[in-house]
Amino acid sequence: MSIARIGMRRTGASRTALLLVAPAAVLIAIVLLGPLASVLALSFTDYQLGAPSFSWIGMANYQEMMADKVFWISLRNTLTYVAIVVPGSVALGLGIALLIQSGTSLRSRYRTIYFLPVMATLIAMAIVWEFMLHPQFGLVNGALRGIGIQGYSWLQDRHTALYSLCAIGIWQAVGFNMVLFLAGIVSIPRQLYDAAEIDGAASAWSRFRLVTWPMLGPVTAFVVVISGIRSFQVFDTVQVLTKGGPSKSSEVLIYTMYTESFEFFRSGYGAALTVVFLIFVLLLTLVKSFLADRGAHDA
Repeated sequence: MSIARIGMRRTGASRTALLLVAPAAVLIAIVLLGPLASVLALSFTDYQLGAPSFSWIGMANYQEMMADKVFWISLRNTLTYVAIVVPGSVALGLGIALLIQSGTSLRSRYRTIYFLPVMATLIAMAIVWEFMLHPQFGLVNGALRGIGIQGYSWLQDRHTALYSLCAIGIWQAVGFNMVLFLAGIVSIPRQLYDAAEIDGAASAWSRFRLVTWPMLGPVTAFVVVISGIRSFQVFDTVQVLTKGGPSKSSEVLIYTMYTESFEFFRSGYGAALTVVFLIFVLLLTLVKSFLADRGAHDA
């Protein structure tokens, strides 16, 4: 076979491959890259929602953001939410997964019970939590009064509002993390536990420390990063329960983006906030990719 014929076949194969990839590439450009480029461009304008025209203002939105006290409050609240929800949901998810896997019966029932918050609509569950945390007739304060403790205005007190949202976030994320940890635990070879027991690891803690925890390293890294990304995206509970209050004590970054863009109609400034938010999510995604590649190489 001549070199020219081989070259023609390779060219034809390349064209076929490009034609097959083209629909996905067009879809990515329309759904992902196009809106992303539009938001980035909009962040350099003074556009207001519904305005007939706009002007290019360069970095003015970002300069305003750096001097905006509300932005720093919402960023601090977001980081606080992430710092509480991620370790709390990861630790509880791992603990529940270990308890379920160690049980001998009713495993499927317990898995379903703990996974229900993930399947439920978070807005509907937020309304239920609003009644549970009501200062007068809420179930939480009723239980506290039953043991002689004075109840709190959980969602109306600036000192407890954000932490109440964190508790709801942990409750909602535990089931998802539990399922991921269960998948990791089931994949651990039983022979490793037998070998550890022969070497003297007779207690459950020793087997967890020597076998389970090291083998769950890649799963744990994945769960932590995914939980971080999901926590950065908190919005539903803030919108339904606190509206960012009281006194901005529970306002998070996405809620600030929402109010600036759709309540104050400052779409340019809201786009700048969106860019900053996307940078945080991108950093977490890169961390997840790095840890996944590292786990693959280690394996």
